[in-house]
Amino acid sequence: MQRATPPGPPPGPRDPGDAWAVGPDGTKAWGRFGAAGLLVDDGAGRVLLQHRVEWSHHGGTWGIPGGARHQGEDPVRAALRESAEEAGVPADGVTLRHTSVLDLGFWTYTTVVGRASRPFEPVIADRESLALSWVPVDEVDDLPLHPGFGASWPALRAAVPTTPHVVVDAANVVGSVPDGWWRDRAGAAGRLLDTVTALAAAGLPAASLGLGFTRWWPRWTVVLEGEARAAADAAGTVEVVRAEGSGDDAIVAAAGAAVDAGDAPVVVVTADRGLRSRVEALGAEVRGPGWFREQDHEGAPTTP
Repeated sequence: MQRATPPGPPPGPRDPGDAWAVGPDGTKAWGRFGAAGLLVDDGAGRVLLQHRVEWSHHGGTWGIPGGARHQGEDPVRAALRESAEEAGVPADGVTLRHTSVLDLGFWTYTTVVGRASRPFEPVIADRESLALSWVPVDEVDDLPLHPGFGASWPALRAAVPTTPHVVVDAANVVGSVPDGWWRDRAGAAGRLLDTVTALAAAGLPAASLGLGFTRWWPRWTVVLEGEARAAADAAGTVEVVRAEGSGDDAIVAAAGAAVDAGDAPVVVVTADRGLRSRVEALGAEVRGPGWFREQDHEGAPTTP
């Protein structure tokens, strides 16, 4: 690869976040407002790693593109910005999967984990890389790893195949709140799709899915039936299934397809007891409409 700029720290003014944070015991960590980095896999058993230049902190080791968060910048945005600046990672080419936060009290490092949604080749776009490479997961441990990344890698590696998937029984969720939904079923379904779209963008707390780390971005499928099928399509990555016949049958089919695809956990949102038995028999889990509303009220975090 060609180096884009000469070696050495970048010249010119910096963001206020580009400074050392100092703990009560004198421990120093880079990033006045914390730091973040992106671990992205290509869906084919490889992860993108950066060979750090010698003058950087722990230079000569391999880790993930990342750096100090800017003032007022959330960790996800920081990780995507840093990976674009350092490795040419296209922000629209990464599907978020989960975040992991190391919290030292005075400083945090957020590892943002994503999957390439389309093929791309990394580019050395600044002074901070000796090399960038798609490294097979089985070969990562053979490299001299950045100490922080090396400590977190075993848990991150174990989670590479994990893909949570939430299937929403729209009729049951909408019908759980007596807000007059029966007067405009398509409109009520549209509002539900708006909520799901917002949750798909914000992610869910890991604990709500029974998973480790901090926050996850599951796949979402919403099943509409009857008059609700007239609702407009959802924005973003939310899949909408418009049942031609039984809504329950369509939910079972969607849950079964997710399980067969290897997604896990597969969570079906419904309070219908018969439907619960059918999807649990397939290996899915069930949460009630109250669980769904709790996620909506929790809202988007300022720090994943």
